[in-house]
Amino acid sequence: MKFDLHIHSCLSPCANLEMSPSEIVARAVAAGMGGIALTDHQSARNTPAVAECARRAGLGCLFGLEVCTAEEVHTLALFDTTEQALAMTDWVYAAMPKRVNDPDTFGDQPVVTWDDDIVEMEWRILAMGCRKTIQEVSEKTHELGGLYIAAHIDRSAFSVYSQLGGIPKETFDAVELSRTADEAVWLPKADGHAVTRSSDAHNLDDVARVWTQADLSSFSVAGLKEAFAFRATGISPRLTSF
Repeated sequence: MKFDLHIHSCLSPCANLEMSPSEIVARAVAAGMGGIALTDHQSARNTPAVAECARRAGLGCLFGLEVCTAEEVHTLALFDTTEQALAMTDWVYAAMPKRVNDPDTFGDQPVVTWDDDIVEMEWRILAMGCRKTIQEVSEKTHELGGLYIAAHIDRSAFSVYSQLGGIPKETFDAVELSRTADEAVWLPKADGHAVTRSSDAHNLDDVARVWTQADLSSFSVAGLKEAFAFRATGISPRLTSF
């Protein structure tokens, strides 16, 4: 099965407004994905919409968020249910600055229904990080039954390598390479972790351009956890052009 575990919807202030749950699911299905995960910045409020779109399309789906920690490291918290993801969102929100978003500066943040109606605009600045450390986010993610992945470890900003110089021990279930990461350079730096590659898509053309694949018992936290434990994931070739 091929899957893309890092996709942003229109809720993320840096994503295109065309990134509606219905369009994301349609692109993933057309690309032959067996599953996706929605991971907006600091919030899972569009996961109920993507859950319904995925159900209608027969596409596997996990629900999560990309948490920017106190160390300014981007990390992925993934769950089986929208309820778990929304509980994680509430916990992250409580640790964020209580500042109102300025759409002209940071971008719009629409919360939408499965059929693309706007319910409301998220008022918090989702472009900002939270006060929780990597270890605290890891513990909360696992307490809620989720998986914790270090996002784009090869990036020169907002990664475990850029901020910390390495991967904290006994914290992450897997690590992610960006779509352009050179496997020859970065696979050895995974430090014994299972490796994923995801699109980190912020526009529709990037959905599922790269992927991870594994022989999963199910597209679920348990299925992925088993594959990660046995380092039984493969990744697509990196992109060398855009």
